[in-house]
Amino acid sequence: MSDIQIRTGQAVDIPTLVNFNAAMAKETEGLILDRETLTHGVQSLLNDPQKGFYLVLEVDHRVRASLMITYEWSDWRNGLFWWIQSVYVDPEYRKQNLFKQMYTHIYNLVKKDNTAVGLRLYVDNDNEIAQNVYTSLGMHQTNYYLFEQLI
Repeated sequence: MSDIQIRTGQAVDIPTLVNFNAAMAKETEGLILDRETLTHGVQSLLNDPQKGFYLVLEVDHRVRASLMITYEWSDWRNGLFWWIQSVYVDPEYRKQNLFKQMYTHIYNLVKKDNTAVGLRLYVDNDNEIAQNVYTSLGMHQTNYYLFEQLI
């Protein structure tokens, strides 16, 4: 059986996290991200825990999946939503429940954190595979649409 470890991302993971983020953007949205900007973005989060953190899953001491957690303050609930973002699983390791293991880990952390009120994520409208995974883990679609304006 493979040795699986889940841990918080560290500076040593920056090249892998950058590669995973670039691959995910290309795969899900057809975007080619600027590697320098992406590298600085990953470093910035790792250097400032108030922004969030990365979680990585290693199989036999090699990172095969990752996700990022960021925080959103809810005045309605007087607590923080933990946003799951930048989810990526190495294609060779998909359909092996790696994301489920990371989600369970995050869910347990949230339940222990008295400032946390829930988990959120967003998913592309056409990504039915991911939507089915999230539903199978107990998440549900909200009645909110996501809007943005890039600057």
